[in-house]
Amino acid sequence: MGGIVKTSSELSPEQPERYSLNGETMGTRYTALFYGPPGLDRAAIHASLFAAVDQVDRQMSNWNPDSDLCRLNAAPAHAWLAVPAELAQVLATGLRISLQSDGAFEMGVGDLVARWGFGPAQRQPTTTGMAPPPAVFTPATTALEVDLGRLRVRKHAPLALDLCGIAKGYGVDKLAHCLDGWGIDRYLVGIDGEMRARGTKPDGAPWAVALEKPTYGTREVAGVMELEDMAIATSGDYRHWVDVDGTRYGHTMDPAQGRPLSNGLAAVTVLSSTCMLADAWATALMVLGPVEGVALARQRGMDALFVLRDGDGLRETLILAGELAQPA
Repeated sequence: MGGIVKTSSELSPEQPERYSLNGETMGTRYTALFYGPPGLDRAAIHASLFAAVDQVDRQMSNWNPDSDLCRLNAAPAHAWLAVPAELAQVLATGLRISLQSDGAFEMGVGDLVARWGFGPAQRQPTTTGMAPPPAVFTPATTALEVDLGRLRVRKHAPLALDLCGIAKGYGVDKLAHCLDGWGIDRYLVGIDGEMRARGTKPDGAPWAVALEKPTYGTREVAGVMELEDMAIATSGDYRHWVDVDGTRYGHTMDPAQGRPLSNGLAAVTVLSSTCMLADAWATALMVLGPVEGVALARQRGMDALFVLRDGDGLRETLILAGELAQPA
């Protein structure tokens, strides 16, 4: 479950104490940094944080063959299947964002992800080393029906769902709700690079989150984003990729093309009220690209940062409340 570090032991009872918790989940780590009164039951809080993200992992992982998502993927078409409330909520949200993004956010790419070597098998795209041809599949908006009232779903066609573009963000929201339940109102929680903040630090300063420079094979800080009562998520081409015949392919799939993205974008960062929304919209805008993505972000009044590969350099376009903050 990970460890805990208490960084201040000599504060007066009137001063909030800084706590830091972390552990393993979803193939990476979760973190929770928060301020509260001295003497909080750190072990109990830690256990509840782990339980929150472990629940998401057990329900929505493609890597766990016993997960509810894998059970849904294996279920026959046309039969209703009972699912947990959390999974039903994520699926319904994913379908809504898919419609709002004209299919750019797509959960039904599980088979496509596997064909390119990004699934649990982590195999090479093909045995010959040639890139797989474009694949045609039925989108989740057509093939999946979610009944939130009865907590059940059914497929109208064979469908392999992949929730990597939304589940991690939802897990961050579960961490936040966990701390809310403990009456903690100053925190920064995250899973890998997806983060959510509430309130400020005791001195009134916002929470500072580093933005990673989208470079292959190294981890560099490109800048810092300050958060207060906000969530942040980034989709990019620089963390997970495969090389096929000298060409690098990122892990984000283009549903319209049936293959990995190739639109020049290196990364898209989105701010939103929840990390689930930030996560899914970062993926959708990444897929839409530097023209259509920017246009939709402006139309929807979003806060988003687009990083475009420009030769050997990078070019940024910042959207704040739907307005260009600098020339594209």
